[in-house]
Parts: sequence; C-alpha cells; structure tokens
Amino acid sequence: MLCSGATITYSHHAITAGNKKEAVFGLVLTIALAAVFTGFQAFEYLSAAFSISDGIFGSTFFMATGFHGFHVFVGTVFLAVCLVRLLFNHFTVEHHFGFEAAAFYWHFVDIV
Repeated sequence: MLCSGATITYSHHAITAGNKKEAVFGLVLTIALAAVFTGFQAFEYLSAAFSISDGIFGSTFFMATGFHGFHVFVGTVFLAVCLVRLLFNHFTVEHHFGFEAAAFYWHFVDIV
C-alpha cells in the first residue's frame, strides 16, 4: 500500500507535466499494487487458523481488515475508471479533478 501511494503521486505529477505515457504507467502500476495487496489479503483470510466466529479477536480482525479491504476495492475501481478516462484523453494538464479526487481517496485509504 505504501508503494502505491508513491506511484499514484508519480502518475499525478506526470499528468500535470502533460506526460500521458508516464501517467498511464504510474496508474497501471498503482492498480497492479492494489491487486497484489487484495490478493494477499484474500490469501490471509483463506489461510487464517481462526474465523470471524472464534471470539473477539476473529471478529475484530475480520471486521477491521475487511473494512479496509472494501475501501481498497472501491479505490481500485476509482483508479480503473481514471485509467480508462486517461486513455481516452479526458484529463488534461488543467482539467484532471476526477483523477485528483481518486488520488486523494487512495491516499486516505493508504494512511488508514
């Protein structure tokens, strides 16, 4: 997650510099890192020696990590939409608020 914060910032700087190729690269890398994180979280759920019904630890673990995982999923969808919009030239140096909103959300999820 921390690395994806750097790649989304890289992509944002590329957009503000008018470099579409680098912006796409940074955004694709961010989405790939999000997918890896989600995959590891799913693996952790499947291999856990406890379940959500095993007491307070299981309940707290699955609630907290599931809540975060849901927000990562939503952020990944936002970023995927931004990637499509970037590929169709919807973002310019002056007009890219949709991307910035998704990036701010991503940083929020990253910090949490």
